[in-house]
Amino acid sequence: MTNKIELLEKIEDRKAVCAVIGLGYVGLPLAVGLANAGFNVRGVDVDPEKARMVCNGESYIPDVSDDELQKAVKNGRLTAGSDYSVLSECDTVSICVPTPLRKTRDPDISFIVEALQEIKKYIHPGMLIVLESTSYPGTTEEIVVSALTGSKLRVGSDIFVAFSPERVDPGNPVYHTGNIPKVVGGVTPACTDVASALYGNVVEKVHAVSSTRVAEMIKLLENTFRSVNIGLVNEIALMCNQMGINVWEVIEGAATKPFGFMPFFPGPGLGGHCIPIDPFYLSWKARSVGFEARFIELAGQVNSYMPLHVVGKAMDALNAAGKSVSGSRVLILGVAYKKNIDDTRESPALDIIMKLNLKGADIVYADPYVDDLAVEGIDSHIERVELNKETLTSADLVVIIADHDAFDYQLVLKHAPLILDTRNAMRGAGGDRVWSI
Repeated sequence: MTNKIELLEKIEDRKAVCAVIGLGYVGLPLAVGLANAGFNVRGVDVDPEKARMVCNGESYIPDVSDDELQKAVKNGRLTAGSDYSVLSECDTVSICVPTPLRKTRDPDISFIVEALQEIKKYIHPGMLIVLESTSYPGTTEEIVVSALTGSKLRVGSDIFVAFSPERVDPGNPVYHTGNIPKVVGGVTPACTDVASALYGNVVEKVHAVSSTRVAEMIKLLENTFRSVNIGLVNEIALMCNQMGINVWEVIEGAATKPFGFMPFFPGPGLGGHCIPIDPFYLSWKARSVGFEARFIELAGQVNSYMPLHVVGKAMDALNAAGKSVSGSRVLILGVAYKKNIDDTRESPALDIIMKLNLKGADIVYADPYVDDLAVEGIDSHIERVELNKETLTSADLVVIIADHDAFDYQLVLKHAPLILDTRNAMRGAGGDRVWSI
């Protein structure tokens, strides 16, 4: 297996040229990590603006600082563009493109397919191709291998194909690309060896598994675990609301148990590129083999209902203050899908804003991470305001969606006439002015 030995030697000697396709929340940190490990990296993104910013050392990802990016670019380790022809000089290719759901909740792998069509033009013996984009079990074998083996190159001897799921947690100050264990599963043992060798130079620990299907299933289990448990605690929150019980106090008390309980927290709904999407990849695949994933579907129903519940609570709060939602000024605090990041993908704030707008509310938002916000179904962009005494006192209702640490919650408590806190940011501060979900 000459190609395997030669590629392993290139990786060990840092002479391998590595391509990263898709320079988003997954791809850019990986590209910088590979460059920091001593590899020459070619970033490829269909968005020329992203490629331009990378080449200028301007990071658009919170988890990659400008300094980190500039260092990788200035030392010549990282370049970026939109031309796939650079793959002809590359030894490894990591595919980090989006895998959204269609409106019918079935997988949209069109970005993977498009990337593979370009890779196939430049594939050559001794190349490693790793899919990092989350997808259903079987994607690597059924889609990636079938697309690449038409060139007559044999997987496991001529080329090497593996799946290694991304485990990015945007905004996490503790865990990042380098210290999160990397799961790797190859189509053949040789594929696993080569992919493990590559990532072993970038991350602290590689966990090799027996197949691509196992690796694909690991990623979906991780995110389904979170989705189901969040669905459970959201249902408990709805139940407590009906019973007049403080759900936050319940969770705090349960969390004192040192075994057998792991706290999850309710909220306004799921967001991001993983938790709201990945479980449905699994339930879709399960249906194809005649299995009904009831936990996944039920959790999805509960979690999808939460934005509507928040809108209902907003209406209740305004009604209790003698106001109608129509014509009321509602200030949304935080429109990212979670605290301390700028990512609005699938954010529950978008659905909540859209529903409140349909009911006639005048919506503005404050978010130190999000400068501009467009919401489907609303023609104009939502006005962004600064969080201060004037914007708080001029609002009829303040709704906390993303509890950014940068917000001054004492200021909010002092000046907001009415507050709906979906994240327990006020920590039980109360009175009739503070409502919870």
